[in-house]
Amino acid sequence: MKKTLFKHISLALLLTMGLGSCDVDRIPETQLSDPAFWKTERDLQGAANFLYTYLPGLPNTNDNWSDDTYARAPNGISDGTRIAPATDGTYSSSYQLIRAANNIIEKAPLALNSGVAPAIVDRYIAEARFFRAWGYYTLFQRYGGVPLILSVLKENSPELFAPANTREEVIQNIYKDLDFAVEKLPTPTQLGTANYGRITKTAALALKSRAALFEGTRAKFHGYGDYKAHLMISLAASKAIIDSKEHDLFASYYNLFQLAGEGRQNRENILVKQYGVSTSEIVLTHTAARNLENGSASPTRNLVDSYLMTDGLPIEKSPLYKKPTVSTEVFSNRDERLGATIMKSGDSYIGTNPIFSVSVLAFQLTGFLSRKYFNTEDWTLQRSNIDGVVIRYAEVLLNYAEATYELNESISDADLELTINKLRARGKVAKLSNAFATANGLSMRNEIRRERHVELAVEGFRYWDLIRWKTAEVELVKPIIGNFFFKSEFGTATAVKLTADNYILVQDATFRRFDPTKDYLWPIPINELALNPNLKQNPNW
Repeated sequence: MKKTLFKHISLALLLTMGLGSCDVDRIPETQLSDPAFWKTERDLQGAANFLYTYLPGLPNTNDNWSDDTYARAPNGISDGTRIAPATDGTYSSSYQLIRAANNIIEKAPLALNSGVAPAIVDRYIAEARFFRAWGYYTLFQRYGGVPLILSVLKENSPELFAPANTREEVIQNIYKDLDFAVEKLPTPTQLGTANYGRITKTAALALKSRAALFEGTRAKFHGYGDYKAHLMISLAASKAIIDSKEHDLFASYYNLFQLAGEGRQNRENILVKQYGVSTSEIVLTHTAARNLENGSASPTRNLVDSYLMTDGLPIEKSPLYKKPTVSTEVFSNRDERLGATIMKSGDSYIGTNPIFSVSVLAFQLTGFLSRKYFNTEDWTLQRSNIDGVVIRYAEVLLNYAEATYELNESISDADLELTINKLRARGKVAKLSNAFATANGLSMRNEIRRERHVELAVEGFRYWDLIRWKTAEVELVKPIIGNFFFKSEFGTATAVKLTADNYILVQDATFRRFDPTKDYLWPIPINELALNPNLKQNPNW
């Protein structure tokens, strides 16, 4: 049975975390007496439980920032129309998480005075340091260098007016926090079933692998810093997880995102956001099915065309590919992950229309509907307790493969077998080898990137991949195109624009732009600049 982490958060804990303030880095905490609270392991666990509420939830619509999904209206990040905002919820919430983590890091040692074992104190400090790293990585991706706040501040603390730290200082602090977490946290096996969902040693390694790959490849393609040092860190962290034998791929790709993929029995999951035991015993809830059905993140042709044919070749090279005449032929002879990710006619749908058809262009503007986390019963109930996957083993394998290639500009067939081909086997796609790539005129870098693209589709990775590869300026200015317009299936009830070759044109390229002199970093919220005169805006914002 699933065990949620959130049942033990009390009013006393909320007061301890200072939740009454809007900006927890600028207003002092409303505290219980620290000596009265920080006495037992239960106190430490309760304080740490609060940090888990900051894990990203469902539905994940971040791919709307990219070329992979589209909502029912244009997205300012995707099409380059945004302006610097007065406030930014991500900026504020990340520092709220960092302050809550700092609070535990500083005060958990008080429990030693009550006889709590040092190893237990260290474990919860390690959880806090994982979450502090998570908060800073969230900021780092968006803004680059930001102020490093490593203690709980008061309203007159000088750190409130400190300039931003450099990129290198921020990423090194992320590594330092994660190294402590790796040393002090239990493995998934040591944690056991009863405590499933808590941060583990492999979760800390996986976040380190992710962060180091981001900075290593970003440095390489944007031309700054020692990119190899970061790639070596990513490679080592990924390999440590592989060698631990704690994780493996789950048999069914589709069930990874359904109730059947939950719990300790699914060793692919490294970290999840838990929603409850059942729809009747639920602490948090999400409505992913309703949101997806209403067009919150509809996949594009760009994503669909990235899936290989079963012979391992892309559609433009494979003799197996035939231009579809009906919508189900889009899925013919394709990587099985395509059908597990995107609805096709005949799939189970919603209560009023139990079988899916591609006719609802009023909602899914691209003519495609995402299938991950879509559950018919959840749609009917208007709530779901399917866990949200935050980190899974497939990403670790992809990180290892990409870090290897970018370090050496090559990858061995043995490493392809260890990583990429395990994922292809699950999708029932032919193996990738150096000889295969050469014989078919394929770029190994592109094929490794393609594998990441389809394996992690609609999970929020695509935009950040384009940013770090410095290809956003090429990909995000292209038009947003949907499915082939099958007139007999889509009908004529909803007026649509079409390309010359009869694909649904969702957003023309004339309405999309990306400025490489500014858009590779996000703008610092204007109110933050007003509060701290030493904090400078990112270039050209």
